[in-house]
Amino acid sequence: MSDFRERRLRTFLEKYKDRARLLISCPDKPGIVAAVTTFLYNQGANIVESSQYSTDPEGGTFFLRVEFDCPAMRSRKGEIEKAFAPIAKQFHMHWRFTLHSEIKKIAIFVSKEEHCLLELLWEWQAGELLADLALVISNHEHMRDNVEALGIPYYYIPVTKENKREAEQKQIALLKEHEVDTIVLARYMQILSPAFVAEFPFQIINIHHSFLPAFVGAKPYERAYERGVKLIGATSHYVTDDLDEGPIIEQDVARVDHKHHPEDLKRIGRIIEKTVLSRALKWHLEERVLVHQNKTIVFK
Repeated sequence: MSDFRERRLRTFLEKYKDRARLLISCPDKPGIVAAVTTFLYNQGANIVESSQYSTDPEGGTFFLRVEFDCPAMRSRKGEIEKAFAPIAKQFHMHWRFTLHSEIKKIAIFVSKEEHCLLELLWEWQAGELLADLALVISNHEHMRDNVEALGIPYYYIPVTKENKREAEQKQIALLKEHEVDTIVLARYMQILSPAFVAEFPFQIINIHHSFLPAFVGAKPYERAYERGVKLIGATSHYVTDDLDEGPIIEQDVARVDHKHHPEDLKRIGRIIEKTVLSRALKWHLEERVLVHQNKTIVFK
């Protein structure tokens, strides 16, 4: 770990040692916010950020994300959760308290394209990505030196049609050994099996170009060039059994024109892809993303 990153992490942990989040989804009805804020007030908490959304005030689903400071929150977390349970039961809530000081462990999967991985490595090294980067897994060897130079374990696991099940079993064993919370597919060009996805529900984040479904398959930028597209972009989403159709976390686009050749489109696309993936991952790590059916509510 670089000295700068270590100092920044220590500063973060000290500054937010008493900060926590409460995330809630439940049937919408009057009194939810009043009950939650009164409870936090009675626990000695000070709310510093609150976001809410209802799919429909008349019988819809209500979502709430609250950040608050509370003295000795780390040691009191279990006690506060126990005290909150009756309120959660009253409103039929799905809920969780989490601590800012609980830094999530992430694993990055990568194939040959390096731009997304390098962006995440740079942000992690600079202290911009507050996560414990536990390991990198790849079906190619060529990024090993870049990763291991930062003291991050690198595992080469080749994947073929014949050994796919065995390869995924090795990957799952490593992820569990390292107690990984979040998996980032940084242009990992393998389709994960339903069995793999089921092990990590809404914990796997993918990035792809936004030409889907118009330009499915190989050479999307060349095909987009042939069609004379005027916008290109990227989409980051959670991985589900439906290929590239999981809940979308973030998207972005750039305008292009007839002067841009396929290599220009690829270059611009790479910039969008790494930016969109970084945003989506940070929002996920900060627990700003709540999944509802096949959509997300993102409290930015």
